[in-house]
Amino acid sequence: MASTETKADAAVKDNDELGGLEAGLDALEVSATGRPSFGLTFKQKVLPPLVAFAVVLVAWQALISFKIVDDPTKLPSPSAVWGEVENAWLQGTLLDYIWTSVSRGLLGFLFALVIGTPLGLLVARVKFVRAAIGPILSGLQSLPSVAWVPPAVIWLGLNNSMMYAVILLGAVPSIANGLVSGVDQVPPLFLRAGRTMGATGLKGTWHIVMPAALPGYLAGLKQGWAFSWRSLMAAEIIASSPDLGVGLGQLLENGRNASSMSMVFLAIFLILFVGIAIDLLIFSPVERWVLRSRGLLVKS
Repeated sequence: MASTETKADAAVKDNDELGGLEAGLDALEVSATGRPSFGLTFKQKVLPPLVAFAVVLVAWQALISFKIVDDPTKLPSPSAVWGEVENAWLQGTLLDYIWTSVSRGLLGFLFALVIGTPLGLLVARVKFVRAAIGPILSGLQSLPSVAWVPPAVIWLGLNNSMMYAVILLGAVPSIANGLVSGVDQVPPLFLRAGRTMGATGLKGTWHIVMPAALPGYLAGLKQGWAFSWRSLMAAEIIASSPDLGVGLGQLLENGRNASSMSMVFLAIFLILFVGIAIDLLIFSPVERWVLRSRGLLVKS
């Protein structure tokens, strides 16, 4: 009898310990996934880039103040570049420069997404297609986007269709290859399990392959956007026409033609700003969501 009671007490004690451990893990999970405070978010996410920007600005001004570079035609002062910003704002052209390029870039990227996604699936899932055009996609991805501008101008003329053609030729291979890489990394066990449950064909692609390949696909999308933006800038710099309007690439070329380094720097900073903004506002949140849904990222 005593032995039975001792075993029962030990079992109750073990259950209590397991219950306490489970409660502790639950509390840890809740604390780890809680929304961080504004101060912590500012310290971890906002302050570091602000500090980096301030350091670059101070170093830039130091080069001018200490006359290390005293030729404004080679390196304008921060105040001169800011003056270009003010002039463009007062003339009402600053937002036009940005919107002209951003609208083209995003629309061209959407076209590339519609074409590159099914192409990537086709290459990843059909061996003959992969053997036939897989190397061509890799070669196109390594081809500089600027190489497509002259033939696109000859084929289509100086219009928006030429711009979109250059974007597509630059972005589609990256999107397709990113999806191919993601599909290649899908564990075979997932595919067998999907077939066992009847997920074959398009159903298996939608419910099994695409969700499992999402990290690689997202990496391809980010690279595809980068190629879209670079291709567009190359097209705007080389091909100029009053009918096309003035985008950021054309602004950069206008600054070169006018020998205005302040305008050149303004265009460079705006191009950089748009690239960073698109990444922070679109791709970074989606990437965090994908990683968090797979337990690879914990809110902090």
